[in-house]
Amino acid sequence: MAGQPDSTRIVVGHIAGVYGVRGWLKVMSETDPPEGILSFSPWLLGADATAWTVSEGKRHGKGIVVSLRGCDDRDRAAALVGQDIAVVRDQLPPASHDEFYWVDLEGLAVETTEGVALGSIDHLFATGANDVIVVKGDRERLLPFVWGDVVKDVDFEQRRMLVDWDPSF
Repeated sequence: MAGQPDSTRIVVGHIAGVYGVRGWLKVMSETDPPEGILSFSPWLLGADATAWTVSEGKRHGKGIVVSLRGCDDRDRAAALVGQDIAVVRDQLPPASHDEFYWVDLEGLAVETTEGVALGSIDHLFATGANDVIVVKGDRERLLPFVWGDVVKDVDFEQRRMLVDWDPSF
């Protein structure tokens, strides 16, 4: 319903390991830039979405290390390893007119410019060259997310993505 807050949980990273003996955690971020994950609070961890507040955090190598309030020893930190880090959808800043959050694309029907239905967007993933759209229908298809060349239009009202793609590929 329009105007209602969106409490959908969005995964923005995961706890990859422990860091040191004082309860710090290694985090793999899915935000761009990676340290953007530190701007969200609270983090919702695990299936029960327990709220945690980041006390401190910084870039470390290819990842992020953080200290969570109330997690002050290695054993407590170890219990959190492997959990997804989620935030509430309303915590994300609005996307600009030509950008999309992946979560907003998931579930959209995918149709070719010739009107052939390919299925729906199951998920997306990043590669070095470009993002990839995973479309599940009669079979699974991997389409490069290349705006203008492959992706021609995204219509959220019609819940559809229009693509220039050979259905036999």
